[in-house]
Amino acid sequence: MIATLPTRSDVRNAIPDECRQPNLLKSFAALAFSLAVTGASVALAATLLPMTWAWTPIWVFYALVSGTAAVGLWVIAHECGHGAFSSNRALRNTVGFILHSSMLVPYFSWQHSHAVHHASTNHLDDGETHVPQRSHDGVVQPPRSSLATAGILTRTLLLGWPAYLLAGATAGPSRSTANHFWPVAPFESELFPQRWHARVWASLAGVIAVLGLLTMWAVLAGSVVPVLALYLGPYLVVNAWLVAYTWLQHTDTNIPHFSDPQWSWLLGAFQTVDRPYPRVIDRLHHHIGTTHVAHHLDARIPHYRAKQATQAIAAAFPDLYRFDATPVTAALWRVARECQSVTETANGWYFSEEPADANLWDNSADSVVA
Repeated sequence: MIATLPTRSDVRNAIPDECRQPNLLKSFAALAFSLAVTGASVALAATLLPMTWAWTPIWVFYALVSGTAAVGLWVIAHECGHGAFSSNRALRNTVGFILHSSMLVPYFSWQHSHAVHHASTNHLDDGETHVPQRSHDGVVQPPRSSLATAGILTRTLLLGWPAYLLAGATAGPSRSTANHFWPVAPFESELFPQRWHARVWASLAGVIAVLGLLTMWAVLAGSVVPVLALYLGPYLVVNAWLVAYTWLQHTDTNIPHFSDPQWSWLLGAFQTVDRPYPRVIDRLHHHIGTTHVAHHLDARIPHYRAKQATQAIAAAFPDLYRFDATPVTAALWRVARECQSVTETANGWYFSEEPADANLWDNSADSVVA
């Protein structure tokens, strides 16, 4: 189906104005909810679970529960970085800095690189995260084996986030390897120009402070085991959730990527896809996976307004709004198995597999196929 690509003004007008208005009471209520759920899981584990090898399966379960709950705090910090938590810059940056630093995330550094991701969504050269490789020989690669797929999933979910922060993994080829903690030699990058260095150093200081507190905790406890059990396990789960969300929001066999001159900001933003996360997960994570299209079309929308904005977008642009009803675990397996590289189609768009209706795709400036 060929649909007309709207203007940015059309999109802005389709979203009710109240969706862009942060409510400080609701923002802090969401923060309190995530703090309470995460804190309760940590307190119960610290009080009730013996730190012995025999209890390892229960500790793994705790990590899954606590880490999953803590993603809600991550999402709140993410909203602070976008300005959606509060209209007061100092307040939102203070909240975001504390929350992200507590999870070893360099707040200001990632705020900037994430803004670049929003500015160049699904751009094959300038994109900032999960940018696929081009297949230069024009051959669609066969799906990975089940064993290889499992390996890719494990590696990506466990190591993908630190690899991105330390070495710019999955960023587009136009960007040199960027380190989010050290903006000068030997890791200098155009991603963090001189004017951003002070904020990168501040981000590093926040992470070092938390590492210092974790070290002090281990010293006072007389063992590193409590830190590993209560903090490291959930930390790894938070990272896995973050990578899975970002991967699935912008990657699938039917989601195109672009290079110039085909790419435009709006065309890239409309390739974001919402997915059917379980209700409990969606609530804990403040709807980050079910309303991400709206977030990319206007990052100023707080999560408690995002459902309303999503409904408005779906109603105004039914041929462009993307929702994939595939269960999330099945979609993640499909993406890891089949999305290895992208191949250019006749209209200059890139897919991991040739779309069945490729002959209908219109390459004109004011049209897009959905």
